[in-house]
Amino acid sequence: MFAQADSYEQFMGRWSRLLAPPFVAFAGVHDGAAVLDVGSGTGVLAFAVRTADPTGKITGIDLSPDYVAYATRHHAEARVHFEVGDAQKLQFAAALFDSTLSLLVLNFVPDPALALREMKRVTKPGGTIAVAVWDYSGDMEMLRIFADEASALDADFGTDERQMPLGKRGALGVLFRAGGLDHVEEAPIDITLHFASFDDFWNPFLLGTGPAGAYVARLSTERRDALAAVLRQRLVGATDHAFDLKGRAWAVKGSVP
Repeated sequence: MFAQADSYEQFMGRWSRLLAPPFVAFAGVHDGAAVLDVGSGTGVLAFAVRTADPTGKITGIDLSPDYVAYATRHHAEARVHFEVGDAQKLQFAAALFDSTLSLLVLNFVPDPALALREMKRVTKPGGTIAVAVWDYSGDMEMLRIFADEASALDADFGTDERQMPLGKRGALGVLFRAGGLDHVEEAPIDITLHFASFDDFWNPFLLGTGPAGAYVARLSTERRDALAAVLRQRLVGATDHAFDLKGRAWAVKGSVP
């Protein structure tokens, strides 16, 4: 689902690059901080932290060796390091990091509560943990519109991203409070997704990345073309043109007691 870093960059990387800077600002990373990026992917969040904090040290972990290799090629330097690692079993000593961040990952972790416990364990008392996920059920319009039309055509649509439990207003806050974090604060972060044409919207879904891409990859040619046709009609109508969609993520932060 998330095996190829180059495909991810075309499908979601361009949007996570827009989301990362306001998320870092929301998290409030301070100068000189030791920051852990959980689920670092292609390095987008680590790069945003590096830009915001020119003196800090960033460590990124991701399950995918391909993503780690990509991030290392594009972003690694003396104070930015990437390695293969599991969010549910972090291989770090307790209270090692000033801040632990995770962008667009926690919905795909089998046990988010366990991952949060691990983030809490490796973060210093008083340190910040911050997480953001797309608003799958609402205003991440690129994914919601896809799910709307796929559901209308396929009653068995099994990868409906609106079912992502954490991608709803308030869900991350419930997780953080249950996890024992203090001063929990939630907020939406909105970005604009600009598409030059319908193909600019549709072609990344053909790369097999993420739940939506994996769903498209399983379709027959006839069903895939039917889905493309209804999406084209909804988004651009008879005449192709550039268009914008809203991209909303829900963000939460809290401090370690």
